[in-house]
Amino acid sequence: MARLLLALLLTLLAPLAQAAESAAIRSPRATATLVAAAAAVAPGEPVELGLRLRLAPGWHSYWRNPGDAGAPPEVTVLAPAGAEAGPIRWPAPSRIPTGPLVSFGYEGEVLLPFRLAAPAGLAPGDRLAIEAEATWLVCAELCIPEEGRFRLDLPVAAGGRTDGALAPLFTVAEAAAPRPSPWPARAALAGRGGSLTLTGEGLSPATVRDAFFFPADGRLIENPAPQRLSLAEGRLVLGLARPEAAAAPASLAGVLAITDAAGVRAAYEVAAPVGGPVETAPGGDASALPLWQALLSAFLGGLILNLMPCVFPILAMKAMALARLSGAARAEVRAHAASYTAGVLACFLALAGLLIGLRAAGVAAGWGFQFTAPAFVAALAWLMLAVGLNLSGVYAMGGPVGAGGALAGRGGHLGSAMTGALAVLVATPCTAPFMAAAVGTALALPAPATLAVFAALGLGLAAPYALLGLAPGLARLLPRPGAWMERLRQGLAFPMYGAAAWLAWVLAQQAGSDGLALLLAGAVLIGFAAWVLGTAQRSGGKGRWAGRALAGVAAVAALALLPGLAAAPPREAAAEAGAEPWSAARVTALQAEGRPVFVNMTAAWCITCKVNEQLVLKSAPVQAAFAGRNIATLKGDWTNGDAAIGALLREHGREGVPLYLLYPAGGGAPQVLPQVLTEGIVLRALDGAG
Repeated sequence: MARLLLALLLTLLAPLAQAAESAAIRSPRATATLVAAAAAVAPGEPVELGLRLRLAPGWHSYWRNPGDAGAPPEVTVLAPAGAEAGPIRWPAPSRIPTGPLVSFGYEGEVLLPFRLAAPAGLAPGDRLAIEAEATWLVCAELCIPEEGRFRLDLPVAAGGRTDGALAPLFTVAEAAAPRPSPWPARAALAGRGGSLTLTGEGLSPATVRDAFFFPADGRLIENPAPQRLSLAEGRLVLGLARPEAAAAPASLAGVLAITDAAGVRAAYEVAAPVGGPVETAPGGDASALPLWQALLSAFLGGLILNLMPCVFPILAMKAMALARLSGAARAEVRAHAASYTAGVLACFLALAGLLIGLRAAGVAAGWGFQFTAPAFVAALAWLMLAVGLNLSGVYAMGGPVGAGGALAGRGGHLGSAMTGALAVLVATPCTAPFMAAAVGTALALPAPATLAVFAALGLGLAAPYALLGLAPGLARLLPRPGAWMERLRQGLAFPMYGAAAWLAWVLAQQAGSDGLALLLAGAVLIGFAAWVLGTAQRSGGKGRWAGRALAGVAAVAALALLPGLAAAPPREAAAEAGAEPWSAARVTALQAEGRPVFVNMTAAWCITCKVNEQLVLKSAPVQAAFAGRNIATLKGDWTNGDAAIGALLREHGREGVPLYLLYPAGGGAPQVLPQVLTEGIVLRALDGAG
């Protein structure tokens, strides 16, 4: 009898014990209830409510910004009449990858709390009947929308009373909710790249293990792209990738989740004004070098740059200049070596200053960036043609023909300086060993250090010629000037013509046949100007001035074609057999399929890239290794510039192409291969990946 009475008592008390949680809506995927933090409510006081979702293993639901796919839960309060419900206070979400997409949401159990103002007309002893409707989407390999109607009956008392069983759920949800950020924040968005920067006490490599930014707006960043974390004392920077057509907002809002050194995660609401350059934190990039190493690497890279194919055309000018110095006085040898070195350094420092200025204006510019502009490529092609015509004797510039061309062909110290400047301009399509890390470090440092690294690069490029200034006696080992110099001079015109032809091919890759037509029209005008000028120089008298004027008009007409090239629409890159176009989402998808991924970041104007491709990447052993190990190959084309590719280059400490990345199957960070490849280097890397 006693047992029967006890069972009846428990049955009567059970609804009261569960009064703060509604009846459940169940499915094989989720169990949903409406819960309250209070066991009893006071008249006119707010009530803490929440939609409680308990998700089956493998299923997830969504945050307010669901990411690449999905929809957030919604709750509508129907009763009591006149009660006002506040917005959901969303706990910080997790990043949930699904194939090539990334969603933001919750797995396991989550409570989505909100607040309801109880009617003031209630009296102790009444019951507050709360009714609400909710919808939520649950996804795994497929997505299923679910919905339910919920009812809670809460007793009204003179003073509110907490439900001891359910209140801890609200405490946990409150702890997971983002709090106002204690650190000032700013954002930069340019092209397809961006950065989020926080500054203040408590941010350092010793205190922060990881960070991720969840944007409030789903259209502002590429969700699958990695967010590269850079840390310095008092500063945190996250690198962001952006959709191609995204417009930059005035403010970047969202939630920043930070995991500290102890593994504790905390979330902060961020609203960062947008403006300024995309940046990285000094000293925070693991791939960055100490300044002294950057200076040494820059010098060695500049020295090796003399052996790269980009600089071969300028060897003609150097060879003629060296021949002229044979037998000259020591003082003259030193002076010309100093002039050439000064020209190299001045051009490198000007290039560094331009890069600093462009980055300060929010433009993502890196090594060789000028070759992404068709107008620059065309102008340099015409300059190479003018130099070749000068060497061929069509015209003379500043007196007897020396080593030069339109600029560098002038005699004296100005000619030596211009030869050095032109060597720098045509060297930028190449990336020599040691250069990538040095340039990448330089552009992450303050402006004075950036200029110092570029100066070291210039000293390396000028070193062989500058050596004559330190040991002028070496010039006496060269053959004496003579008739052979004229034949050599004319023969050395052909590397210049070859350089002009190569640049014409580069322009055709950038601007198509229309752009090539403008370049060829300009080449005809440059050739005409050179012929008229040479004829006038040989005729003398009044005809000389008329010829110079006509040559000037033809040259100006050629330059007038450059705006048309700048406005030419970019040519679509042709698909390459066996290689897909690169995208961060495609890399993620292929890794998820269990395939290693080889990424080749290249450009049509990058001679180092083309040499690597022809001699190594397209060789039979390497192609067989790609096929035999089921390695996917992706190719990114930086010929016309691309913000997403630029962001990937900077993510790996590079400011120019080539960049070769080998991603492991199943996910994870890539292996970075050297800029100058051999079959052995690539095959050993593929053995480890496959």
